[in-house]
Amino acid sequence: MSVDVVCAILKRGETVMIARRPEGKKLGGLWEFPGGKVEPGERPEAALHRELHEELGCEVQIIRELPACEHAYDWGSIRLIPFVCQLTPTSPEPHPHEHSALAWVTLAELSSYDLAPADLPVVAMLRS
Repeated sequence: MSVDVVCAILKRGETVMIARRPEGKKLGGLWEFPGGKVEPGERPEAALHRELHEELGCEVQIIRELPACEHAYDWGSIRLIPFVCQLTPTSPEPHPHEHSALAWVTLAELSSYDLAPADLPVVAMLRS
């Protein structure tokens, strides 16, 4: 059984934000679209807002939801639910509370970052 996980494709102009997972955690050192697990009984949109507030201290406006993708890791399967979004006009600038770094990159630049495997189908969707 897979766990539902949300992620934000946070856009600013021609760039999107990615976050580096801290060393010592699952997938440590890899880059990802920020987000996290959907709690039982929680709507994916609510989980996205909660996770981004906790992890980045920012507020977003959801533009659209992309198709979910399944990915099986050695330790379990996830169903990744991506949302394209942007910062709200009054949001603070994102700050890495739980990540080791943040980067704003173009879609072309994404290929030079070591992304978490579950995020690769999302990148393919963004490029199509």
